[in-house]
Amino acid sequence: MRTVPIGLVILSDERPHVYNTNNELNMRVVNRWAEIIRKGMLNQDGTTAQVVVGSEPITSPRVAQKVGEELRRAGCRVIVMCYNIWNFPFLAWPFLNTVGRDLPILSLSNNNGQFPGNVGLLASDGALRQAGIRTHRIVGEIDDPKVHQQVFDWLRAAEARATIHNEVFGLYGGHSMGMETGFFHLVPIIKSLGCNTQQIDQLALVKLMEKSVDEAEVEKAFKWFGKMLGDRILYDGKMLTPETLKTQIRLYIAMRMLNEEKGFDFCGLKGQRELTENICLGDVAEMVMNDPYDWNGPKEPFVCATEADAFAAITMQLLKYISGGLPSLFMDVRLYLPELDMWDWCNSGNHSSWYASQSWDPAENYKKIHFHPALEFYFKAGGASVEFDAAAGQMTFARMGLWDDKPFMAIVKGESVELPAAQSKAINNQTDPTWPHVHAKLQCSFDEFLALFPSNHVMGTMGDQVRALTYLCEISGITPIVFGPEGAKRIAPIWERVH
Repeated sequence: MRTVPIGLVILSDERPHVYNTNNELNMRVVNRWAEIIRKGMLNQDGTTAQVVVGSEPITSPRVAQKVGEELRRAGCRVIVMCYNIWNFPFLAWPFLNTVGRDLPILSLSNNNGQFPGNVGLLASDGALRQAGIRTHRIVGEIDDPKVHQQVFDWLRAAEARATIHNEVFGLYGGHSMGMETGFFHLVPIIKSLGCNTQQIDQLALVKLMEKSVDEAEVEKAFKWFGKMLGDRILYDGKMLTPETLKTQIRLYIAMRMLNEEKGFDFCGLKGQRELTENICLGDVAEMVMNDPYDWNGPKEPFVCATEADAFAAITMQLLKYISGGLPSLFMDVRLYLPELDMWDWCNSGNHSSWYASQSWDPAENYKKIHFHPALEFYFKAGGASVEFDAAAGQMTFARMGLWDDKPFMAIVKGESVELPAAQSKAINNQTDPTWPHVHAKLQCSFDEFLALFPSNHVMGTMGDQVRALTYLCEISGITPIVFGPEGAKRIAPIWERVH
């Protein structure tokens, strides 16, 4: 998974009789943190965080400039400033002015009476905040697993922000059906996250499908789906035929080709109405794009948002980085079931098949999947709709939105629930039984969700990612709107309170 290098540095005292006594200890501390981060920040693909440690404690302006240059040349885009003893606060500036003061910054200290790193932290970090630099602070013992997890959550957030900062969103066809909540609102996105977009007409995909797609790979993929699904490909001779399924495969291959040619980091497919009424339904292509595998073997999930929902795609990309590379879910906010205090979230396509069983083996996930004929009423060109119920597990749901052109992110903890087959079928029949479903319980009320949620589309990932997403928003200047009890516990940072 794509990440950026993390730079660690430790600040110290400028008096020789002090730093000559403490330099060895300080370097042990910062190198210990580097090892904790490397071991604790494992990604889903087995890679880990790249950590660069400053060669010596910062004891003078020249050393600060030297170490800053080391980290800058190593490409560090995330900075952890460690404190283990009292330090001279002004030394933070020659370091930051060299490495770059616009990077995510964590101030990290012990809580020790003999070695008062937290005193140096508050003095130095306070100086940074006086100048309007957003920072975060973590104070705790280096052997405490809870402190480790807090550091990991901040680093996941900082890595997500720093990685997406220079990425490009491939926008195939523009926002679908006039859904303005999914439009790529250029200025607030660039100001908060830095990423940009290039819009490509869907005709480019169609021409690639006609002229440039390798038909041998189409046949390979078609046989793979046949092996995975067997008679669960519900051909009807009209909407879903071998040829309409092959057309969907060609769409995936064409998107993959154009994403690589254009240098896109994530994408969105408009689909409705040009493709869905004239070429094919995008469901299979979007699912496989988001999957961690295809017929060629394991791959990195490539975020693709249906209906070219740009805020959905951005949220999904951030969730991918926050989770260490898991596929991200895209759902319609479809039906609330008050008797169960539960939601049925479903949409045509875009659910990664990984969520069927949460397995890295596609065969395990596909055991639960059916390909249904596309609904002719909406999708006249035909193809397969993908259907399954998401497996149970703790989840975090989120969505970026705008209030008066100012970005915010709705965040809520919840879970995906597995239901008895008969109950699941009855619920799914109330919406659409040929689409993928997440039966979601949220740690907030229906009224709170309805009052605050920004869109008809909601994103999700596995695990409790609330703190990491909150850090991400605060780093980026995005207001986090955390629902339920987690929101009541949040301490708003100083820059929100002052402004």
